[in-house]
This record gives sequence, C-alpha cells and structure tokens, in this order.
Amino acid sequence: MSEEFDSAKARAARSAAELVESGMTVGLGTGTTASLMLRRLGERIRDEGLTFVAVPTSLATAELARELGVELRDIDDVPALDLNIDGADEIDSEFRMIKGRGGALLREKIVACVAKRRVTVVTDDKQVDRLGVGASVPVEVSRMGAKHIERRLQRLGAETELRRNADGLSFVTDGGNLIIDCRFPGIDDPADLDARLKSVVGVFETGLFIGLCDVLIVGKDDGVERIETHARRSPGCG
Repeated sequence: MSEEFDSAKARAARSAAELVESGMTVGLGTGTTASLMLRRLGERIRDEGLTFVAVPTSLATAELARELGVELRDIDDVPALDLNIDGADEIDSEFRMIKGRGGALLREKIVACVAKRRVTVVTDDKQVDRLGVGASVPVEVSRMGAKHIERRLQRLGAETELRRNADGLSFVTDGGNLIIDCRFPGIDDPADLDARLKSVVGVFETGLFIGLCDVLIVGKDDGVERIETHARRSPGCG
C-alpha cells in the first residue's frame, strides 16, 4: 500500500466510505479527502457490487465519480440525500466548521442541507479550539462588483485576498463566481460572523458551516475515531 493510502487522512476517508449502503443517495464532497473516500467507493463497487446514486458538489468530483462507475444525479433530480460525506478545513468542539479550500463551498452547503445525515471527515490536526486562527474563511461572491464587495468585507474586520489560480488569474467557481478569502484573528461567534458576511450584497455564501455535521470521523496516527455530534441542524436548511 502506498504512503498516501496509509495516511491518517486515507484511513478516515475509507472509514467514511464504509457508511454507504446499496440503494442510498449520497452527496459527494470536494477535495483530497473526498477523492480518497470516492476511490474507496470505487473499490466497493468493483469488489462488492455496491450500488448507489451520488450527487457531486463539483465538476472535479463528478469526473472522478464517472471514471469509477458511480451513477450520478443532479441535486434537483433527487428528493433528498440519505448521506453526505465531505471534509473540512477546521472544526471546533461544537462541530462548527470552516470549509471551502477546494472552492466548492456554495454547492457543498446546498448539498449538505438536503442530506438527512452529514458526515465530516478530518485528520486530528483539523480539530481546533477556535475557528479562524489557522484558516481563512472563503466567501463566494458575485463577479460583478467584486472590488466593492471586498471593501465591504474589509469593513467587517476581514483581511481579504481574492483567490487566484497558479497563473495569477482569478479563481472562478463551477458556478461562475469568485472567492474572497477572509482572514480574522480568531472567530468568537461563527454564527454571528456568518450572518454579517451574508448581509453584504453580492455575497452568495460563506465557508462557515454551522449545524451541518452529524457524524465526525477523525483520522489519527493510531486509528480512526467516530463521533456522533448531536449537533443542532442549521436554521438555513429548514
């Protein structure tokens, strides 16, 4: 087994993949953890005859899923999801998260809100006492007026940076939007900050995920821990 697949992240991702059962409709996250989980699901399709329908949160996830033989549907073509599996950039003791490093935060939050059970997969270094100390909060915004939106975000106390690709051009989400990464010196009240960021006209969504983790799977050097969070469901999900 390669070093990659022997890592704490890979062990956690594979553990999450075992939660998928035949007949389920499953949301598939975006990023390296989601890719490892998806590859394990591909193995289960091949070796066990696992059958399920998946809703991807990004074009990259959709492409990999097709390669692995996963049946895909659009979010509007399913009444609900049995399960959603995704990673996180940071998660605190109340299971509030920062997500969106992969640039799919709007789609990830829409899919998470449709799921009956939300599974978050992290390594133990992603567990923090206070959100925002180590990670910026991605904010997905309109391309029109982006400079004005960025200035308004700065007035809320953020140090901002428009996300760019390696070639220096602006990063554009699968939905055609921009991302402004907002740095705060630690976040005392994530729900309040989320509301204040969303009050800015032109902000579509933030990378603050609150009440959207029902099961936390933590990969560690010596194994995997699974935690039932009993987190209160996000009010924005109805």
